[in-house]
Amino acid sequence: MPEGDTVYRAAHNMQAAIAGQTITKSDFRVPKYATVDLSGQVLHEVVSRGKHLLHRIGDVTVHSHLKMEGSWHLYRHGSKWKRPAFQARVVLETADWVAVGFDLGILEVVPTAEEDEVVGYLGPDLLGPDWDADRALANLRAKPEREIGLALLDQRNLAGIGNVYRAELCFLRGVLPTRPVGEVPQLEKTVDLARRLLLANKDRTERTTTGNLRGTTAFVYGRAGKPCLRCGTPIQHGMLGDSDLELRDSYWCPRCQT
Repeated sequence: MPEGDTVYRAAHNMQAAIAGQTITKSDFRVPKYATVDLSGQVLHEVVSRGKHLLHRIGDVTVHSHLKMEGSWHLYRHGSKWKRPAFQARVVLETADWVAVGFDLGILEVVPTAEEDEVVGYLGPDLLGPDWDADRALANLRAKPEREIGLALLDQRNLAGIGNVYRAELCFLRGVLPTRPVGEVPQLEKTVDLARRLLLANKDRTERTTTGNLRGTTAFVYGRAGKPCLRCGTPIQHGMLGDSDLELRDSYWCPRCQT
């Protein structure tokens, strides 16, 4: 599932491969941008912002969000794509590489000078140069009555946490995802742990919160009905959402989390 670490890694790989190169061909396979032609423009950089990707090309930014199914791939010319062509939403070619965005949940082209209009609402990026733990804490504490599981997912508070990290953070800090933010002890430790988890996983192809890369890689996420790795109690599953966030799967241990 694409979360901040996955998006960071995608940006890092593309930055290393194609930054500074000239776009030889662009192909936007969505009606709104079908006529956009970026050929001849220099791809200045590729950066992540929370769970968003920004390709800065010429004086515009190609903004994308992977949502649930999206991914960016890099191919050498003539190589076979790993996903079917009908899933491609944009193709950016340079002399050496072909970058393909598949099943992107969001794809738009905006002037780079107006980039903040699409990502400016995001809170501090857990993996970004703008990371500010104090501001993230202040954002979370602004609504002390809100469930911690929802507050952590709200990208306006801090950017990069998805459903997997939300579930694992709540478990590791021993709090139910429905517990109000104002009742979470030592909230600053939750924020610090979030950053440490994403930093630890940003260069891995397989995410782990248990420290195990060969066996069970998550304590509670996706483990409904299975025994808790700490106490053996069956992991519970439910849905959590509100007027700002759609219902999402939630996992917790009813004994280890209070």
